[in-house]
Amino acid sequence: MQNVLIVIHLIIVIALVGVVLLQRSEGGGLGMGSGGGGGVGGFMTGRGQANALTRATAILAALFFLTSIVLAIVANRGRVQRSIIDGAPATTAPANPAAPSAPSAPNAGGVLDQLRQLQNQNQGGAQPPTPSAPAPAPQQ
Repeated sequence: MQNVLIVIHLIIVIALVGVVLLQRSEGGGLGMGSGGGGGVGGFMTGRGQANALTRATAILAALFFLTSIVLAIVANRGRVQRSIIDGAPATTAPANPAAPSAPSAPNAGGVLDQLRQLQNQNQGGAQPPTPSAPAPAPQQ
């Protein structure tokens, strides 16, 4: 189903590019003389042809948007939405929320640390060692 939609989408894209290229430029020439630049002469000069090309462009553009939306829906049809927050353990609120956290343990118990611990538990591996204090600066 998705492959068929992709083929139809590509055919619409190619047709849309072709119809847009067939339309006569209204101005802002390409620098190829005063006639608007090396066009196709009198191939599509009538008002009726211009209206047909405009209508064809609008129809192909609508079909392009429609197939794009349908392709997005088909691509996401079998996907299950998951959140990394759903698997994180619940945290308890501190006894005194007004008190600042201890400066000796930055980010201790943060969401990222909890997710790393959860990932390590799910993989069955040991938690990688974390440095307890930053390395001392070299003496100069």
